[in-house]
Amino acid sequence: MANSLMLSGNTTYLAGFWDDSYKTQLLGIVIAIAGNFLISISLNLQKYTHVRLSRQKDPEPYYKSVLWWCAIILMGIGELGNFAAYGFAPATLVAPLGCVSVIASAVISVAFLKETLRASDLLGGALAISGTYLLVTFAPNISQNITAFKVQKYLVSWQFLVYLFFEIIVFCILLYLYKKKDLKHIVVVLMLVALLASLTVISVKAVAGMITESVKGHLQLTYPIFYVMLIIMVVSCAFQVKFLNQAMEIFDATEVVPINFVFFTASAIIAGVIFYQEFYGVALLNIFMFLFGILLSFLGVFLITRNRERKKSEVPFIDIDQVPGQKSMDKIQPDASSISYGSLDAEAKPLGNKDGELKDTASNLLSSHKP
Repeated sequence: MANSLMLSGNTTYLAGFWDDSYKTQLLGIVIAIAGNFLISISLNLQKYTHVRLSRQKDPEPYYKSVLWWCAIILMGIGELGNFAAYGFAPATLVAPLGCVSVIASAVISVAFLKETLRASDLLGGALAISGTYLLVTFAPNISQNITAFKVQKYLVSWQFLVYLFFEIIVFCILLYLYKKKDLKHIVVVLMLVALLASLTVISVKAVAGMITESVKGHLQLTYPIFYVMLIIMVVSCAFQVKFLNQAMEIFDATEVVPINFVFFTASAIIAGVIFYQEFYGVALLNIFMFLFGILLSFLGVFLITRNRERKKSEVPFIDIDQVPGQKSMDKIQPDASSISYGSLDAEAKPLGNKDGELKDTASNLLSSHKP
């Protein structure tokens, strides 16, 4: 009888524990999805603002647009949502949910910005949604109260120290190749971003977790480790943004977005597994299905972002109307095979001046615009 009561009590306790941890994790999932959805809206609003301003005759700076500032506010709210999600759900789950932003951005751009809907977009969206479902279903169902004591314990664990040692070595090698050897390869740049992102994920979850515990009544903000992790978070985020912007300047966004998503997600999962031990005690089938969901998300993001055409600017470099006394619809376009700005169309028939005067005037104008 006593054994039955004990067994019943343990079962009730485990059921209650699972229910509470599941609700907490579900809250983190919802916050992360909502945050990524707001980020996708923000990105499309910013894009719409730039497109609308480019069509104006005398466009004002984008930072004077109310719509642009609304987009920035939404971006901030979305990022805060992602930050808060790390306080409720495992890092190995929150990071892959970034694919929601890619899916939502593709849908919004087609619906409101009238971009072309391709077959690969539909297939990629289906794969990404399926992967997200597997992520949510088979994610490690753990409940960790991130306290200052736990963070200190994780920091000095041998697994993390070995991982940090190799990460520093790899980062230094890549930085040397990038800065000293001028190796501007997309993998090199985004690997630097991913290594910094690993520290960002660790510090963000630590800060968010300690803030969550403080809100619950267990004050953690008086411990020095909180401010150490806060500094790591700010510094790693700043350098991560710096290298990511450099990648965007050198390479096309259709290359940067999928590769960065893959690298960032992989680094976040490794950080969660090694530092927070989020897969400890998880069944092998759950791990396999979780990784399979990540693979589907990777494929979906790749299909959505690949081979997107960049819009060509319709604004001419030099307008023939700049030539005094000339009126023509012809434009001088750049010549891809030389460093000059090209020449006038031979069939163009400008008005007002003789051919000789026009050639002299146009030659002077072109010579003044040469780099």
